[in-house]
Amino acid sequence: MLVNLKDLLPDAAASQYAVPCFNVFGYEDAKAVVEAAEEVGKAVILACNKDVVDFFGVETAAAMFLQLARESSVPVCLHLDHTYEEEIVFRALKAGFSSVMFDGSQLPLEENIARTRKVADVAHALGASVEGEIGSVPYDEGRDHIKSIYTTPEDAARYANESGADCVAISVGNVHRLTEPTCTIDFGLLDQIAHEVSLPLVIHGSSGIRDEDMQLLKQTRVSKFNIGTCLRQALGHNLRDYMNNEPEKFDRIYFMKKAMPHVKQEAIRNFQLLS
Repeated sequence: MLVNLKDLLPDAAASQYAVPCFNVFGYEDAKAVVEAAEEVGKAVILACNKDVVDFFGVETAAAMFLQLARESSVPVCLHLDHTYEEEIVFRALKAGFSSVMFDGSQLPLEENIARTRKVADVAHALGASVEGEIGSVPYDEGRDHIKSIYTTPEDAARYANESGADCVAISVGNVHRLTEPTCTIDFGLLDQIAHEVSLPLVIHGSSGIRDEDMQLLKQTRVSKFNIGTCLRQALGHNLRDYMNNEPEKFDRIYFMKKAMPHVKQEAIRNFQLLS
């Protein structure tokens, strides 16, 4: 069934579990993630990032994933990840996304609040949810223009109170696209932010966080973890091995059927970690 973040995150923020948000890049990995969610009986968030939107177009991405969400036996939120242009956000909402992230993290605070508020007014009128970001979570590779700025409790509180967002992504030492869990999380800063902000909190760059830190984070007001790199590794490494082992084969579906169980198992591992 199709849901939004407001259906999923408040309970998670008040409890000691969190909802995984998996970045998916095609129908096959999205299907594997939904199958994993159904196997463990947990809600899940399917996220489309800028790479997917640039490649497929936001309308095609919506069409590709919406049926999976609607037909699932568990709650599925279809979420547009980091998006910097309102025009794309509004197209996504029109196409059926149940949740969007307007990323104003590179903007001055006042502008971030004002533009998020306009997005939230439209999204809420359409029954969708909105995520925003305060501070700026950097990237280990790609997107060099994205700054590294730790979230301040004061800015987070003001953003939460004035922007209309339903949840807030924060920067506390987490980094996008790390291939190894090497982040150092500032739990003291997180505690200060959680004290000032009543909205559910979001951590991006989860593949770079140690399992033991993930288990501590899920016990706080962090209710949503964005997870992408470890799924891409599960797909890419295994797909490469299968193709190298059978060089005479070339059919896409043949190899995808072999690789997808590895994606599903990695998704299940993350469900278990966050439960």
